Amino acid sequence: METGEVLEALQRLAVALAIGFLVGIERGWKQRDEGEGERVAGLRTYALSGFFGGIVGLSLPLAGPLFLAAMSLAFSAVFIAFQYRDGVETGNRSATGALAGLMVYGLGVYAALGDLIVAAAAAVAMTAILAFKETLHRWLESLSWPEIRSALLILAATFIALPILPDRAIDPWGAVNPRSLWVLTILLASATFGGYVALRVLGPKAGLLASSLVGAIVSSTAVTVDLARRSKKGETRPRDAAAAATLATVVSLARVGIIGAALSAGIALHLWIPLGAAILVSLVFATAIVLTDGGRKNKASQRILRSPLDLVSVGKFAILLAVLTVAAKLSAVWFGDAGLDVFAATAGLVDVDAVTLAVGGMQGLEPAVAAFAILIAAATNTTFKAAVAIAIGGRDFAIWFGAACLAALAAGAAGFAAAAAWT
Repeated sequence: METGEVLEALQRLAVALAIGFLVGIERGWKQRDEGEGERVAGLRTYALSGFFGGIVGLSLPLAGPLFLAAMSLAFSAVFIAFQYRDGVETGNRSATGALAGLMVYGLGVYAALGDLIVAAAAAVAMTAILAFKETLHRWLESLSWPEIRSALLILAATFIALPILPDRAIDPWGAVNPRSLWVLTILLASATFGGYVALRVLGPKAGLLASSLVGAIVSSTAVTVDLARRSKKGETRPRDAAAAATLATVVSLARVGIIGAALSAGIALHLWIPLGAAILVSLVFATAIVLTDGGRKNKASQRILRSPLDLVSVGKFAILLAVLTVAAKLSAVWFGDAGLDVFAATAGLVDVDAVTLAVGGMQGLEPAVAAFAILIAAATNTTFKAAVAIAIGGRDFAIWFGAACLAALAAGAAGFAAAAAWT
């Protein structure tokens, strides 16, 4: 063997040994109170298991696959036999120790034959699962069937239904793309479930704010509608929901400005002056809503949250999004290039980012014209979110969130006028 091959072989053996050593530390620390000879597998056993796996893996080119299979079966039989004997003597019926030993051996073999980074990452993940046993058990005990069902529904919609849907238009105008519409439905369902999880983990106020900021990166419309629904059902206070929805609008406007400026530096000034004014006013309103709370007790936080995923509400809003998407596409067909602002206004009802990408990437378009179209899309989207949320969220939510949206629109209009006069 050449020097390079020797060094690589030693490196792989070192990683295999480190994998066993890492798991062995976790296993040995949990069994540290047991006396010498009472532990079936501790630090040395797991370290040697990983090292043995590395040696077997490196022997594959010389000894062949039958040797690898024989050694793997022999190791598994010996390790499982000792674990079984210990289980009979102590009454411990856990299979974790046996499975951990087999995985250490397997990762040792993989470290000798495969990617070292993948092997190390798998070892760290396995050790983390073993170390956080009590935390994982407490989390599992706290789960309810509606929570598990909601997560399974989202996973099924994403990994079973989505791949089989056609990713093409199925109508003559190119308006209806089943996969795109289904993605919007998944986003809304995920925002709803994410908001529920944040409420449980962080509490009524901090959970709303955190989930809204994160969810708005994907879809501020879905976040706003979900907040309005929870406000109406009494799962959160209207004032808290309005503040969170306002922050979601801030994230949406900032995302539009970042995408537009990245596509065309020429429209950045025309775009960011009005957007900056709207963002600033929205932040002031969100802060004022939170700070003027008066310290009143949140009665909604004492209620038990109901279904974490309201399929009826998600379905209704998905249908609404589909109708608006079709309307936006048809308007583009009917009005053509001359109807850029009309297209921006209609398409912006559903997706501001799509308008920003389409308009910002157009060649030969004046920066002021492109910025105006994008701002129209942002304004109609904000208006649409306010109208839908107000209709769903009830009077108190409508007052606070509607006022924040109106102030943001006014500030944006003033900022656009100032930018036009300046440039």
